[in-house]
Amino acid sequence: MRLVAALVTLVIPSIAHALERGPSADDLAGLATADVVVIGETHDNPAHHAVQAQIVAALQPKALVLEMLTPDQVTDMTRDMAGFGSAWEKAGWPDFEMYLPIFTASDAAIFGAAVSREVARASYTDGVAAHFDGDSALFGLDQPLPGDQHDQRIELQFFAHCEAIPRVALGGMIEVQRLRDATLAKAALDALDSTGKPVIIITGNGHARKDWGVPAMLGQARPALVVKSIGQAEDGQVPEGGYDLVYDAPAVDRPDPCDTFK
Repeated sequence: MRLVAALVTLVIPSIAHALERGPSADDLAGLATADVVVIGETHDNPAHHAVQAQIVAALQPKALVLEMLTPDQVTDMTRDMAGFGSAWEKAGWPDFEMYLPIFTASDAAIFGAAVSREVARASYTDGVAAHFDGDSALFGLDQPLPGDQHDQRIELQFFAHCEAIPRVALGGMIEVQRLRDATLAKAALDALDSTGKPVIIITGNGHARKDWGVPAMLGQARPALVVKSIGQAEDGQVPEGGYDLVYDAPAVDRPDPCDTFK
């Protein structure tokens, strides 16, 4: 069995809620008590975005924080929501129409938390602390990862890249992941301070994981915050990392990502 499959098996008992097809009234009532709700996704799965839009409509957050947008892109989008789709897709994200119901489900202020390619490349080489636009120590970026977590992350990256990239070359990818987590966490705190609660973060499942993703960084920065995390599975395959709630949806028919390495 591959390590990734083993890790998925290990995290299933830690999930506080059985797999469901979508949020129940009790789920939504529980989420309404949070300061920050982190909703994961598989980016190209429309069912995952439908769940996100449902939760946004129910909670009516004061702010939305998005992994997909820079602050400048947020300004452009709020000026012309309908005309923003081409710029969104040019940036490499799936069909904007899948995400549009999330934006229109509330009057929330939108905060962009995307990391530019230039900064990501620099962090790959120089490390996260050198390029994070904020207090590195607040999110633990001034400290190396614990050895066991570092090794686990290397293995996850190795299998995520189809065993095609040597492990010795993957440390920079972990630095970029930490940078993206910290940037999302910082944007959530900025949103919370300027708009009040609740704040909803829209991001990939990898950033929503409780063990070392955005929820962990928020907990380190402000231990008193109430943070709820949602993972979204496909065909019952639970994303690793632990979540407060996990919802399931049919998988999208997509090409084998490993074909690009052949």
